[in-house]
Amino acid sequence: MAKRNRWRDIAARGPDYVILLVLAGLLLIGLMMVYSSTFALAYELYDNPTYFLVRQATWAGLGVLAMLIVTRIDYHRWRYLSVPALGLSLFLLALVLFIGEEVHGSRRWLLSRSLQPSEFTKLAMVLYIAHWLSSKGEKIQQVSYGLVPFAVLIGLVTGFIILEPDFGTAILIVATTVAMFFIAGADLLQLGIGFLVGGATLYLLISQTSYAASRISTYLADPLNDPFSLANYHVSQTLIALGSGGITGVGLGASRQKLGFLPASHTDTIFAILGEELGLFGCLVVMVLLAILAYRGLRIAFQAPDIYGMLLASGITCWLTIQALVNIAVVTATLPFTGLPLPFISFGGSSLVISLVGVGILLNISQGGEGEEGATFDFGWRHRRPHLSRRGRG
Repeated sequence: MAKRNRWRDIAARGPDYVILLVLAGLLLIGLMMVYSSTFALAYELYDNPTYFLVRQATWAGLGVLAMLIVTRIDYHRWRYLSVPALGLSLFLLALVLFIGEEVHGSRRWLLSRSLQPSEFTKLAMVLYIAHWLSSKGEKIQQVSYGLVPFAVLIGLVTGFIILEPDFGTAILIVATTVAMFFIAGADLLQLGIGFLVGGATLYLLISQTSYAASRISTYLADPLNDPFSLANYHVSQTLIALGSGGITGVGLGASRQKLGFLPASHTDTIFAILGEELGLFGCLVVMVLLAILAYRGLRIAFQAPDIYGMLLASGITCWLTIQALVNIAVVTATLPFTGLPLPFISFGGSSLVISLVGVGILLNISQGGEGEEGATFDFGWRHRRPHLSRRGRG
């Protein structure tokens, strides 16, 4: 009887309305900035200034619909779909290497640039790792059960992505899954070994890849010393855009950098156009909204009814937060340049829809579920206890 009443109370809870409000704000800002950064380009290419806006609005509508559907699906069902989702993502990652459309030297797209398999892989990895870690329990502290299979899986998935090549997405997936591994209770010594081996591997890969090594050297130098060189041009133009905006910006739609000066002004570097047109104030608004989304996501994770829900919510939150941080850091020249879109803001259908589906799962977790075991967060530094300890149903 008590269990039935508990389930009724959980089912009566609505989704996290703060997240819904924040998401609405981010989507509106995103549509506004996509139109502002593309109306001139769209008129030049398609004789239609709203071409990119209509496409982004269509993807946003489909994404919101998918999010609302996913919000009503019990998140425990994703356990059974995690293995097929991972298998499908690996198939698509292999397929794109052979028949993918090549853009700027990379093969990342299928179906005439309407599907980017690496975007689907972000969600598929979160689903699978959450299921895998929650099923292992404290065994993940053992090298044979924890670090080795974890490293093999991450190496296989990121290996396909690096071959595209796409170092940014590969690093994002590694960072997200390592965060989940830590939260689940991984031994700190294992993590230390993993960081050393992974760091050395990343260094070797970058040193053997000319475009990646060039971006690192550009980052270490001052791009404004030679802003028009091929290596420095992209970074210097983002800094010029941000600097031109000042505190209040030059005005919505009045950006000059988007008029052929700043490459990818509506995708990876849209934050620079936002800073130019809306100034520091506009940038802070977006950053505050993203920070609230991160806070509410972690709050949902720590209040999840079970360990699987906590890991799933943590993974989705870490994925979106790390991606946003990396994009902003790249635009401000805090990190080497890499092609990660700004969630909910940048133009791109695959990224937008998959991100909204992730939020839908997060919203379902916020409504609770009939979990098998509760979860609490415990760093356990002294005795290396699982960072995700268990409690009774209560």
